[in-house]
Amino acid sequence: MPSDDIDSKIIGMLKADARKPFVEIAKELGISEAAVRRRVRKLVESGTIKKFTIELGRLGGASAITLVAVEPGAQIRSIAERVRALDGVDRVYEITGQYDMAIFVGGESITDVNSTIDKIRSMDGVVGTNTVIILKED
Repeated sequence: MPSDDIDSKIIGMLKADARKPFVEIAKELGISEAAVRRRVRKLVESGTIKKFTIELGRLGGASAITLVAVEPGAQIRSIAERVRALDGVDRVYEITGQYDMAIFVGGESITDVNSTIDKIRSMDGVVGTNTVIILKED
């Protein structure tokens, strides 16, 4: 967990842009670059920051969110791992409620997205899906 308001601000800046230079963060917060480096290192060591990553944009293409229900007693983590391995799957979340997983799927066309969703639907343990197509990302 962030130890104070400065850690929280650093995390917010890195969430918005993981490539933001430490010198810029330091300047905005009114602290030294070395202080930013120490704080980020401690946030990583404590597990507060798990990884730095990139989010790929899609040029054209199609995207969808598929909610997945699994049969009672099924190993959700095992199904999630198999889903994660499919081409076209961007993110997999285990969730609560009527559905057990929320899956972000993308492809060059709606046909590609549909093909990935069909593979998810055919997996052992999957008993239902509900898919919404993403029309616009802001």
